Amino acid sequence: MNQIFLPVCKKDMEERGWDQLDFLFISGDAYVDHPSFAPAVIGRVLEASGYKVAILPQPDWHDMKAFQAMGKPRLAVLVCGGNLDSMLCHYTAARKLRKEDKYSPGKQMGKRPDHATLVYAKIAKQIWPDLPVIIGGIEASLRRFAHYDYWEDKLLPSILTESGADLLVCGMGESQIREIADYLAGGASGEDLHYIRGTAYRTCSAETIGDTVELPGYEAILRDKKLLAEAYRLQHENFDPFYGKTLIQKNGRNSYVVQNPAAFPLSVEEMDAIYDLPYTRQWHPMYDKAGGVAALEEVKFSIVSCRGCFGSCSFCAIHAHQGRIIQARSHESIIKEAVDMTGFPDFKGYINDVGGPTANFRHPACKKQLKFGACKDRQCLFPSPCPNLDADHGDYIRLLRKLRRLPGVKKVFIRSGIRYDYLLAEKKQLFLDELCRYHISGQLKIAPEHISDETLRYMGKPGRKVYLQFVKAFMQKNKEIGMEQYLVPYFISSHPGCTLANAIELAEFLRDTGRHPEQVQDFIPTPGSASTAMYYSGVDPFSGRKVYTVRNPHHKAIQRALMQYRNPKNRTLVLEALQEAGRTDLIGEGPRCLIRETRFRRARATDRTGTEQIPIRHVSDKSGRNKK
Repeated sequence: MNQIFLPVCKKDMEERGWDQLDFLFISGDAYVDHPSFAPAVIGRVLEASGYKVAILPQPDWHDMKAFQAMGKPRLAVLVCGGNLDSMLCHYTAARKLRKEDKYSPGKQMGKRPDHATLVYAKIAKQIWPDLPVIIGGIEASLRRFAHYDYWEDKLLPSILTESGADLLVCGMGESQIREIADYLAGGASGEDLHYIRGTAYRTCSAETIGDTVELPGYEAILRDKKLLAEAYRLQHENFDPFYGKTLIQKNGRNSYVVQNPAAFPLSVEEMDAIYDLPYTRQWHPMYDKAGGVAALEEVKFSIVSCRGCFGSCSFCAIHAHQGRIIQARSHESIIKEAVDMTGFPDFKGYINDVGGPTANFRHPACKKQLKFGACKDRQCLFPSPCPNLDADHGDYIRLLRKLRRLPGVKKVFIRSGIRYDYLLAEKKQLFLDELCRYHISGQLKIAPEHISDETLRYMGKPGRKVYLQFVKAFMQKNKEIGMEQYLVPYFISSHPGCTLANAIELAEFLRDTGRHPEQVQDFIPTPGSASTAMYYSGVDPFSGRKVYTVRNPHHKAIQRALMQYRNPKNRTLVLEALQEAGRTDLIGEGPRCLIRETRFRRARATDRTGTEQIPIRHVSDKSGRNKK
């Protein structure tokens, strides 16, 4: 097993005999050399192409000397805020500071600034104004145009405009970074980089650019919030690499952001080449004293088998970052990774996951996507599966069977998101049997997200009937094979389109099904999603119709409390909700009541005395999970 990390300091460079780097990669995360971490992947891709690259993880942004510790790189500075948007890393749905950061050593908070990509890029540009500064990663990718920032509660211009960076890499970036590196090594100017697919840049004039689609500009959206929905719709229609056009958006006086068409999907061979690189699969030893990096523990013995998602949930931006066309690795590459994994001394025989954004997507939704792209005017699964959908789990089943037979492997789990509507669309219905027999351990986590068909329509998720159909099929299958296993559903409160009546409908469903969720998730508007455009604009980007949106913190707390109506701490909020909705029929001693009559009387008495205040309480959310 390879134990050679990429350089992180001057001493590492000297040991390799390097006087100067080609690329300095500044990262907002601690350095973990694992293919689930962007700096490791991009660093290894550049290394494999013959370039000298070093990682500068979490430098002190108050000290410019920290950025210069390894000297001036020859070709460019690369900047990535981390595996998550830095604001999501720092703050909860209630805009409160999180208690820990799993992407920092010892879960320490404060190891990176807010808006890390922007801050690092500004510093790099200040130190080396003549060097190209290239930003990438999910924070940069999803903030490439004017966007709403929930934590600051305001519209922000493109991160390119604010950071002063020379180029932005959209999406995963492996093919773009190789092309960028070769151009720079050949003496190309900054303007020569403006023709690379899957990148965005700034320009003073957009007149000479060819066939383009212009988005409403930053200043225009400031004047009219509804235009953010229009801007999102135009972006969505041009995500696809096969027919998407160049997008432009005015961001400031005489300043435009230009996004080139997306990079084409990677082939199986290209995917294999990326994941076959010599990752150590460890955090850097410099973090040992701090207790390591917790984020690695969740993925160390997991395998990425695919990327991309044609599920297109409204609240998720994966399809905007990785694309709607599935890209997969070969069985041989995945088996090789699994065999290497079994050689680790701390491997206990359990592969924790084999998947991606959606585990049971192992090939494009239909054959035409690799020639013509994903459909512009329809979704693959919503509102119902497309007639052309190739719902076939055969390849995934064969892969899982091979992994189960490997010496040293006791169990192969599937913990990535499962799209149960896709599973049900398969005619052969083989996958459910394999899943229940071999790939879960007592509980299967799924994400129906809500139960109101009205709300689910805005979420882009299948309706209640589909969820109940899957529950029935799951229970029948487990009875058939003689196993006692359960479903753990996740639900979201306060999503755009969710009224108080819809929230009560969900509470009644939880009552009727005996669900008592200990952790619930309040909707967080993250940059780059359709739901965030709805939240800010109040308009559905696709229909143009107004959308009811909960923005008041107290009303958000009410919807969240309804999901945990049994918790005594939420009693007053639930009471307020039922009274406001005219649903006092749910207050009393009957079996269908959410609040017992005795509690109702006590709550009214307490309210009259003024000794108890209505709380706004937010249980820590699970924003890092894969919302599928």
